[in-house]
Amino acid sequence: MKMKLPVALLSGCALFGSIPIEPSATLFENAQVKVIRALEKPHVKGKFHEHTQNRVMIYLQAGRQRFEYQDGRQPSVFDWKEGEVKWSAPEGMHSPEVIGNDAFNIIEIELKEAGTGNAITSDLDPVKLDPKDYKIEFENSQVRVLRATIAGHGATPMHEHSLNRVTVFLTDQDFRVTDPQGKVDVVKHKAGEAVWGTPITHREENLSDQPFEVIAVELKN
Repeated sequence: MKMKLPVALLSGCALFGSIPIEPSATLFENAQVKVIRALEKPHVKGKFHEHTQNRVMIYLQAGRQRFEYQDGRQPSVFDWKEGEVKWSAPEGMHSPEVIGNDAFNIIEIELKEAGTGNAITSDLDPVKLDPKDYKIEFENSQVRVLRATIAGHGATPMHEHSLNRVTVFLTDQDFRVTDPQGKVDVVKHKAGEAVWGTPITHREENLSDQPFEVIAVELKN
C-alpha cells in the first residue's frame, strides 16, 4: 500500500513528466545493483553518513540541497534540475539538507561490481543507428548512461541493448515493441518507475501523442 504524502510535498511534481513524489523505498536489488527511490523533504537536516559504492543519481524533480562534510570541507549548495543525471563517487561523511521549499525524489543506482571498461561494439547499438533519439549522458569504466527521447508517434529502427541495464522512466510509456522475429508486444510504464532489463533486440514505436523520455544506465560488468 502506498503512503499518502501531505499536500505540501506533492507540490513539487515534475512538469514535463508529471512524476508523483513518492516515499523512500528500495525498488529492487540484485547481484549488480541496488536501486533506491529517496524522498528528500524540505528543511530536514540529514544525519551524517557515507556511501561506499559508486552511484548514478537521477533527479525526478527539481530541488536545492546543501551538503555539509565532516572532514572540514566547506559546505556546498547544489541546484538539481528535473531529469538531471549525475555520477556520484564516495566522498566521505556528509549531511544533506533540502533548502528549497519543495520535496523531490532521487533514483539512486548503487553499483556493486567493478566495471570492465569495455567499449560497446554492437553494430545495432542505438547510439550508432539512431543518434537523433539516443544520446550519451556520460560513460566510464562501470556504466554508459543514455537518454532517449522519442517524439509522439515516433519510431526507432531495429536496435540492440547489449548490456544489462536499469531503465528509469521520465514520462509515461505506451509503446509497440517488435522483436526480430516479428513478435509484437505493447509495453506500458509510468513516469518515475525504474525497471531491470537484460540484453534485447527490438524496434519501438511510441503510441502516444506525447514525447517520451527515459534514462538507461547500462552496466559494464
